[in-house]
Amino acid sequence: MKKTGPAREEIIERAEEYLHETSLTPEEYEALKQSIAELSPIFTTESAYFVLGSYGQPEIYRLHLVKDRLNRRADAYAFLMVDIRSEWVNTYLKFRLLADYTDYIVGVSEHDQGGFLVEQGYFTALEKYFAKTHVLKREYTDVGAEDVDTNVDIENPYSGMQTAIFDMLANADRLYMWQFEDDLLECAEAVP
Repeated sequence: MKKTGPAREEIIERAEEYLHETSLTPEEYEALKQSIAELSPIFTTESAYFVLGSYGQPEIYRLHLVKDRLNRRADAYAFLMVDIRSEWVNTYLKFRLLADYTDYIVGVSEHDQGGFLVEQGYFTALEKYFAKTHVLKREYTDVGAEDVDTNVDIENPYSGMQTAIFDMLANADRLYMWQFEDDLLECAEAVP
């Protein structure tokens, strides 16, 4: 069943709400109006997936693998934050609006270096985001350092904050473990 998108005015009102008592400049207002057209696949497909993770090399390759796997589904639209290319001065605002209107937030977590650590904090701070979040967490249990293509300490790849989030997601059956890219694709298949 197709969804109907929010009115342009609703998106702009929500954007101004997220700016905490400041208003959009005329330039930001015009840019946001232009960006709304780019968001239309989020509103016109049955399932929209916002895929988050590190944009470093080679991690972004794996984000694209997950995005591609989810896009193979009938009436689905999976995207990365950078896929919405219109000019957004405020990336916090961009993240919030994309997260608000997508059906699923899919995080690909490989370590605690860069990536989407701030967004992971929103997963737990805002119930509406947590309820639609699924995380594909890389495990290094049976992986040797020679098999890892990132500069990560495989003995301690995640921060304490991330570990707590992973525990919460595991309790909600929305944490998926992977080690190699084939495992990652299987995890992507398991996301509803």
